[in-house]
Amino acid sequence: MSRTQSPDGAPGGQAVLDGLVKLLDLEQLEVNLFRGVSPPQSPTRVFGGQVAGQALVAAGRTVSADRRVHSLHAYFIRPGDPRIPIVYEAERVRDGHSFTTRRVLAIQKGEPIFSLSASFQLPQHGLEHSDPAPVDVPAPETLPDLAARTPGQPGAWASMLRPLDIRYVDEPMWSPLRTPSDRPVQVWMRADGSLPDDPLLHVCLLTYASDLTLLGSVLARHDMSSHEVQMASLDHAMWFHRPFRADEWFLYECHSPTASGSRGLAMGRFTTADGARIATTVQEGLVRLPRA
Repeated sequence: MSRTQSPDGAPGGQAVLDGLVKLLDLEQLEVNLFRGVSPPQSPTRVFGGQVAGQALVAAGRTVSADRRVHSLHAYFIRPGDPRIPIVYEAERVRDGHSFTTRRVLAIQKGEPIFSLSASFQLPQHGLEHSDPAPVDVPAPETLPDLAARTPGQPGAWASMLRPLDIRYVDEPMWSPLRTPSDRPVQVWMRADGSLPDDPLLHVCLLTYASDLTLLGSVLARHDMSSHEVQMASLDHAMWFHRPFRADEWFLYECHSPTASGSRGLAMGRFTTADGARIATTVQEGLVRLPRA
């Protein structure tokens, strides 16, 4: 039974999460060559978190299991077509004593739609410090889940499968009660079920989640909705600081420090329920106003 059951019976739970895990289990076509697909319930273009997660899987499949991914840098080049498979070509750039570097190109119809560089590291001891965790944040169990807010969601969101349990601390972007604010957008998330003990899978799930609310923090500072602008991810970077489980609660706090030239910059940090900083992300996205 889903951990996010709601009166409207929105799709979620372990079966949906298992579907995402299967989606990330790429088919290997040849050495360094993999193929992935999109779920049947998809928007008109491939979700950015999906292609980023699948590309990271392709990179990780060429790296020994004792090395953990610590950073990724990616560019969204063309919109992906969810109706056709995506081919992922991995390049083994470097295998060093401590660090391993990989590049992955996602291809559809003979053209690149996404590129990713990722770095992996052997576990090592070193200095330890971290900024304080956000304070005065309501516990996730006290907040309504995303399914309970479905009737107010735009477009395809209402029918999309939800492998994550998502709980907004404040009013979500589509809510008529939302007011512009420079406060960070805070969202509790966790995989909506149990995951296998595969560290790469948990990192890929967090990568998938990172593209869900990040660019929305640009609009959060303005009195307009996503219906009024053209939005698309342009580039995306992540740094993974500590081990974590994606099927346990983490707080995703997103903030946009600046926007100009039809582009918005968004920065996010992931913190576990006990306050540990596990990841940081930065994205620049297209935020284009309608032509007059």
